[in-house]
Amino acid sequence: MEERLLEKITELVKNAYIEACISLPEEVKKIFLDCLKTEDSLIGKSVFEVLLENAEVARRERIPLCQDTGVAVVWVKAGYQLDLSGVEDAINKGISLACKEGYLRASVCDPLTRKNTGDNTPAIVHYEFVKDPILEITVVPKGCGSENMSRLKMLSPSVGIEGIKEFVVETVKQAGPNPCPPLVVGVGIGGNFETSALLSKKALFRLPGEPNPDPELNKLEEELKEEINALGIGPLGFKGKTTCLAVHIEKAPCHIASLPVAVNLQCHCIRIKKVKVI
Repeated sequence: MEERLLEKITELVKNAYIEACISLPEEVKKIFLDCLKTEDSLIGKSVFEVLLENAEVARRERIPLCQDTGVAVVWVKAGYQLDLSGVEDAINKGISLACKEGYLRASVCDPLTRKNTGDNTPAIVHYEFVKDPILEITVVPKGCGSENMSRLKMLSPSVGIEGIKEFVVETVKQAGPNPCPPLVVGVGIGGNFETSALLSKKALFRLPGEPNPDPELNKLEEELKEEINALGIGPLGFKGKTTCLAVHIEKAPCHIASLPVAVNLQCHCIRIKKVKVI
């Protein structure tokens, strides 16, 4: 790829990652305000007031919404005809600069020695190829509190949709307050072991409030949201009717003898920023 475009990617990713860490999306703020009106629990209401105040302070002072500025998960949507050589290096340079210039916590380390890489790299980069000659990059700073509560299970096909729902709801129930609800629950159904996990992560790249284009999945999302909220875990685990802001599902064909399901949880600090390079 041309040097000028690589430099543009670095600058765009740097700014996007900093902005994602300090600015709660307007769509999420609106949902918080709606939940503040409908939440029955007095403590739950006060939690939403604190979350909204926290978002305003972060925006005004340009400081992170949360001290855990996450592992950088990056989704690259690119035209199949584009030359992507050097793109990943440019992305990692952008994340590194964001960590330094944005005063973001460096959270990435070697899994065995636990030695910190010092600049929140390498990012975890996924690619999606499309026919259109575009290059879009979406960054999601993914915190560990919610990531640690995620699960994957190879279900028997005989359990059907009810078995899928039971596993998803049970995952949220077991997580309790640990992933800092209210949550967005990403669900990946089908494919194989690794595909289901990736689908559950991809599901979190959709902002709450955006309906699933698949009517069947949209219906299942609403049913799961209702069952999860019936758990009563509530905002930050202080009880209440708002445990889940949204359930997002992605699916893929799977083997006739298999039913992989992954659940990837996202905390209330929903951080997403998309940039268009081409």
